Amino acid sequence: MTDKIIERILAAADTPNLLDILTNRLSLSDLQSLLLEVYRRRAASLTPSDILKQYENNRFVVPSQVNPQEQLEFDRLAYSVLPPGFEALELSPVSPLGTNSVVATVNQNKVLSTIRNTEVTADVTNVLALECAKRKRAAKHTRDHEIIKLCASHRVLRTQQVKGPNLFQHFRLLGLCTAGRDTGSYRFEIDALIEHLEFYFRLFEAANHSGFAIADVRVSLTAFDKIRYNALQASVLEKLATQYPQVTFAFDQERETGRGYYDSAGFHIYGRDSSGTEYFLVDGGFTDWTQQLLNNKKERLLISGIGSERFVLCFR
Repeated sequence: MTDKIIERILAAADTPNLLDILTNRLSLSDLQSLLLEVYRRRAASLTPSDILKQYENNRFVVPSQVNPQEQLEFDRLAYSVLPPGFEALELSPVSPLGTNSVVATVNQNKVLSTIRNTEVTADVTNVLALECAKRKRAAKHTRDHEIIKLCASHRVLRTQQVKGPNLFQHFRLLGLCTAGRDTGSYRFEIDALIEHLEFYFRLFEAANHSGFAIADVRVSLTAFDKIRYNALQASVLEKLATQYPQVTFAFDQERETGRGYYDSAGFHIYGRDSSGTEYFLVDGGFTDWTQQLLNNKKERLLISGIGSERFVLCFR
C-alpha cells in the first residue's frame, strides 16, 4: 500500500527521481530548510476553521482522558519508592531522528517524525539509553564500572492505529533504565533485574494504600538466552518468591514477543482490578542498545516501563 502511494505521488509530481533527490542528494539540514518553507506556505493558506476541523478530527491531538491530579499522585508515589541511586529526569518532547528505529527494532513509521530532523518521543527508555551512553562516553573510561540509574515519567506518542478501551495515541509512560558493565557471573543482570521488579512491587503496594486497587500481581520471566535460565531461576525467581509470597512468579519460555528486541531476558508484570479483569502492566528486559551506541560488547542495559496513564484509568 505504501509503495503504491509513493508511486502515485511521484507520478503526480512528474519527477520520477524525486524520492532519490530528497533522500540521498540533499543533506539533512537542506532537507529541513526545504520542508520548513513548504509547511510555512501550507500553514499560511489555512483558515481558523481549518484549524478547528483538524483539532476535531486528528487522532494525535485529542486531550488525555486521565485526571491530571490522579496522574500526578501516581508519579508522586513512583518517585517516593524509587530505589537508591536512581535519578529522575524531565525529558524533552522530542528526541533525535531514528532514536527508536536505529538501535531498536521499531519501524520509523510508528513514530511521529518532524521536519526538524527529530521525532516526537515514542518511548522513554530509548531516550534514557541515549542519556546513559552520553554520560558513559563523557566519563572517558575513568569510571568504567559505574552504574547509571535513570527514571522518567513522560507523555509519549505513537502513530500506529490503536483500538480498544484504555488504548491511546499518546499516553504517559514511566520508565526505568539501569546501565552498567559486565561484571561476570551474570551479577549485574541479576542485581538490576531484582531492583526493577522490587520497585514495581513497592509501587503497587503504595498505590493500594493511596486509593488504587490492584490485586493478584504476577510476573512472567523469559530467558531468551537459555544459558541464563538457571541463574534466573535460582537467583531471581526463587529468591523473590520467598520474599513476596503474595506475587506469583513463573517462567514463560514459549514467549515470542520481544525476541530480537530484548536479548538475554525479558519480563512482564500483570495485575487484576477490582472486577477481576487482568491487565498487562509492565514490560522490561535487557537490550544491546548501549553496546551499539558505545561500540562495546561489555556494556549492559536493563529497561522497563509501565503505562502509568493506563494504570490510573484501570485501577483507580
